[in-house]
Amino acid sequence: MRFKNLDKMKKYLFVIILATLALVQTAYSQTIGSVITFKKAVHDFGTIKEEDGKVTVSFDFANTGKNPLIIQRVITSCDCAVADWPKEPLIPSATGSIKVEFNPKDRPGNFEKLVTVYSNAETSTVVLIIRGFVKERAKTIEDIYNRTLGDLRFKNTHASLGRIFSNEIKSDTIEFISVAKEPVKIGAKIVGLPYLGVRFVPETLKPQEKGLLIVTYNAKIRNDWGFVVDRFYLTQNDKEINGAMINVSASIEENFTALTDAQRASSPIIDLPEPNYEFGTVEEGQLIEKEFVFTNVGKTDLIIRKIKASCGCTTLEPADKIIKPGRTSSFKASVRTNGFSGRIAKSITVITNDPVNPTVVVRLVGNVNSPKKQ
Repeated sequence: MRFKNLDKMKKYLFVIILATLALVQTAYSQTIGSVITFKKAVHDFGTIKEEDGKVTVSFDFANTGKNPLIIQRVITSCDCAVADWPKEPLIPSATGSIKVEFNPKDRPGNFEKLVTVYSNAETSTVVLIIRGFVKERAKTIEDIYNRTLGDLRFKNTHASLGRIFSNEIKSDTIEFISVAKEPVKIGAKIVGLPYLGVRFVPETLKPQEKGLLIVTYNAKIRNDWGFVVDRFYLTQNDKEINGAMINVSASIEENFTALTDAQRASSPIIDLPEPNYEFGTVEEGQLIEKEFVFTNVGKTDLIIRKIKASCGCTTLEPADKIIKPGRTSSFKASVRTNGFSGRIAKSITVITNDPVNPTVVVRLVGNVNSPKKQ
């Protein structure tokens, strides 16, 4: 009798264990959310031709979870790739695709772009990859010479001399081509710019003939400091071309390369302990004023070459532009806040003959409250 009861208890216990396992399995399955499963995560387009235009690939996926899948957003690592995806929830076992379009225009050579998929799946972020090689198309005259000035097309309209020493002469060259139907003579109006030399090779161009615009810049005659911009205008057959402006920029610096160690050791040193001024919060229209104090802590005269303010600032030059060793001087800066709102930052550049720190930038930073329109 006792053995029969024992057998019954074993059977009951077995049934209870099975029921418990079933309940656990059911509870576990209910906790499984949506799962996004892609057939592939990488697509190689191989070699594509730039002139053939955009290419597209579909990344197919399925919701292999137990709850609806929602694609929240898809972000690409380049504006050359655009993604489209299902905006409605996908029920379990449903399938979908993310279409990615790649634009090869002006992107020759190898490429690899990331497509990041954000969803409510257990793995909330999935990264897809597109890659390939873009075979560059043949460049046209319009592509190579993309700036039109009259009957001439230029590669660019800016002669950049970059860094140039104050005693240096430097040149830059701009390439151009004539698209006129007959020969044209090209010239330049540079009156009032004695430090600029402009010549054309050749001066008269036949149709479809290429030429060179050579700009020569004499920084010693320019007699200025820091970043400067000049401009001149072109002529065609001795008549000014409407809007045909060439910009010339340079950053003029003092040449300290020839200084000996002894000269450097005895050079001037500018000490400006408070280069940044935080003026807090002011009302629009309020005038901001600040006096910046500096000292020559070097062993020879400190020369203030130039003080240049950014847009919106005015400055007063120091009374003395030559500061003896150990002496202190200052300059005043002001900012008019009319028309400004929110956070503003204005800068002032101080250029000196300090060979270690020839350019010092001071800043006025703060917030401007603009009255609300009624």
